[in-house]
Amino acid sequence: MLTVEKIGGTSMSALTEVLDNIIFYDRSGEALYNRVFVVSAFSGVTNLLLENKKTKEPGVYHRIASYEDFHGLLDELVAKLKAINKQYEPLGLDLAKANTFIEKHVKKAESYLENLVDVLASGYVSKEGILQAAREILASIGETHSAFNLSNILQNKGLNAKFIDLSGFDDQRPFTIDQRIKDVFSGIDLKSCICIVTGYAKGTEGIMREFDRGYSEVTFSKIAQILKPTEAIIHKEYHLSTADPGVVGIDNCKPVGFTNYDIADQLADVGMEAIHPKASKPLEINGINLRIKNTFQPAHPGTLITKDYVSESKRVEVITGYDRMLIIDVYDPLMVGSVGSDLQIMQIFFQHNVSYTFKATSANSISIVIWENDFSQAFIDDLEKKFEKITVEKVAMVCLLGSNMDQPGLLAKSTEALARENINIVSAGMALRKVNIQFLIAQEHFKTAIIALNKAVG
Repeated sequence: MLTVEKIGGTSMSALTEVLDNIIFYDRSGEALYNRVFVVSAFSGVTNLLLENKKTKEPGVYHRIASYEDFHGLLDELVAKLKAINKQYEPLGLDLAKANTFIEKHVKKAESYLENLVDVLASGYVSKEGILQAAREILASIGETHSAFNLSNILQNKGLNAKFIDLSGFDDQRPFTIDQRIKDVFSGIDLKSCICIVTGYAKGTEGIMREFDRGYSEVTFSKIAQILKPTEAIIHKEYHLSTADPGVVGIDNCKPVGFTNYDIADQLADVGMEAIHPKASKPLEINGINLRIKNTFQPAHPGTLITKDYVSESKRVEVITGYDRMLIIDVYDPLMVGSVGSDLQIMQIFFQHNVSYTFKATSANSISIVIWENDFSQAFIDDLEKKFEKITVEKVAMVCLLGSNMDQPGLLAKSTEALARENINIVSAGMALRKVNIQFLIAQEHFKTAIIALNKAVG
């Protein structure tokens, strides 16, 4: 029973639990093998290399992008990676070997980056392409570090563990990502080993050009697509739950046992990713089931996501949402009876690389919800050039998700629950398939709305 599994950065930093709850849990002998683990960098490392994902605090990359000296930050990074190594020496890590490995790896990355900076300074090539290459090189360091450490620990515990480095630092062959994965695994007998694979994969197409910080799940998905495992598994630090336990309380929600890829996409659309939507598609298309497991509760089966699952009973499976969104109302009296207003709006969205999660229309207006992070004045200015009035308001979105929730009265119960808390609905909507009912409300009412809906229909 081959499995391809991914371990996230927060879980990787709890390496004792990774060993006890994932690698060795309820397994011995041959049962330890026939598994491929794709690992993220230890928590916080990629933030140091690129930028903090949440706060946007700059890392090494931004020194390069700003034409500033980056060598000092790389030296600090090596010191921090060695400190991480020291933490895991009691688990069996060969500290001297791990330190030597990361020193050499970063030194080689540094030489590549110096060459890129020289080319960038010449002014003969596109800045965008050079900086993208720098992001690729930097990103690869974190996953190479964590994968080497875990494989070394397992080897020192007597396992036949293989360190699979997809970063391609010593391989100049012009492989696509898929070609590199196929090449690496072509000579491996998976039944007699356990593979620890870098979440970053080098390819001619550049994995970060399209996926940026979601690249490790894409690597995981591509490996699963090629190896065709019995099951794909993602280990996270939490369960995929019926509502956020941090909001409604741990006793007022429970893990989602089963759902389908459509609901996983709905979750991703409001920022609650079970898996990156571009990583889930190859799994869905190839009929590979995905299991989401909590690293800290190994006995729990987690959530099984399949292509065709539909709940036997009509129910809401997940109540979720996001509290930092904007609703943009595009008004023009010439819209009524005319064709193409929506197309003109979408062309401007496309030009500014802005996606949306919600749309509602009336005779003379179209309201569209976007992420706060996607807002720019230039974007609004272009809309105002085409239409009479543009209104922008901050909102939160709360959603009811389910594979089978087409039940009479659900909408009424939901709106009544919000009304009892004196929460005004700015806008609302659902598509014909009724897998996602969306309510737009004031941002300050977000948590109250989640709690109210969880009590009423959860």
